[in-house]
Amino acid sequence: MIAVAVILGALSHASAVFAPVVFALFLIALSWPMQRWLQRRLPRLIALVISILVLFVTFFGFASIIVWGFSRVGRWAVANMGLFQALYDQMTAGLEEHGIAVAGLWADHFNVGLLFGVMQRVTGQLNTTLSFWVIVLVYVILGLLEVDRAGDRIRTLSNLNAVRMLIEGGAETAAKVRRYMAVRTLMSVLTGLLFWIFASLFELPLAREWGVIAFALNYIPIIGPFTATLFPTVLAMVKFGSWEAMAVVFASLNGIQFLSGSYIEPRVSGTALAMSPFVVLFSIFLWTYLWGLSGTFLGVPIAFTTLTLCAYHPSTRWLTILFGSQDVKSHPSRIAADLQDDPAR
Repeated sequence: MIAVAVILGALSHASAVFAPVVFALFLIALSWPMQRWLQRRLPRLIALVISILVLFVTFFGFASIIVWGFSRVGRWAVANMGLFQALYDQMTAGLEEHGIAVAGLWADHFNVGLLFGVMQRVTGQLNTTLSFWVIVLVYVILGLLEVDRAGDRIRTLSNLNAVRMLIEGGAETAAKVRRYMAVRTLMSVLTGLLFWIFASLFELPLAREWGVIAFALNYIPIIGPFTATLFPTVLAMVKFGSWEAMAVVFASLNGIQFLSGSYIEPRVSGTALAMSPFVVLFSIFLWTYLWGLSGTFLGVPIAFTTLTLCAYHPSTRWLTILFGSQDVKSHPSRIAADLQDDPAR
């Protein structure tokens, strides 16, 4: 336990070093089939340039739709500032009836220095994000060039268990990463469409934009769906001025998230990503605490990568059986092999 605590502390303290590496490995697992197919037909460097361009276009398009959605929401909010002011006045009057002076609270806690501090933090976060992606890009370029040679070096190791874990476990993990993203993309599209349809039927402004935002944020477990639900709920309160309307919107959008994330997605993904729900939730919160937003996104892939690799070694296979959601009977050959490797059991 002490060793685990030390390792987690090091990962948290050096997140600027380790998080880009893990994210780069994730992207390499996604893009390697395309890179391998291209370099069989083209020179390796040309294939690499094409693979990087595809990744860049994908991320640029993804970022563009997020910016488009939130910018449209921002412009609508500015154009309808009167609705927000009316809601603010209504809430202020209600609080003052209960003896809470909102104006005094603003005067005590809001000042220009606070505003500049927020702006500085936002600017610093943008610089950190840009640096993060530049480092990830460099790692991806170098990693795609090293995949074949790394595999050849691993096969020369004398420890056959290590070779099997790294080669077979790595291949299975990469396949799971691609399946995970395929299922996540399908569920994000479904969630976005359902948000769009519901917002249109409920006559919420910016129905199309809410669908796009829900699609994009659905890639981030827990935090993303909550954020995608929160903004339309606030808008319902502003537009209709009714707590009942806000409750209906909030409950309906959360119902959509539950339907896609907790009912349809597990059935689409099947047993390929089988993990205990406790492990999924714990991993998301753990890596969010260690690495922030990037940890939120990477928490589930890190969890199923760890369990997959553990399944390929007799001394750690019990972790996969204990924390995975697959039945122990689904691995009879592996369990028999463990008993042969360890007669003391």
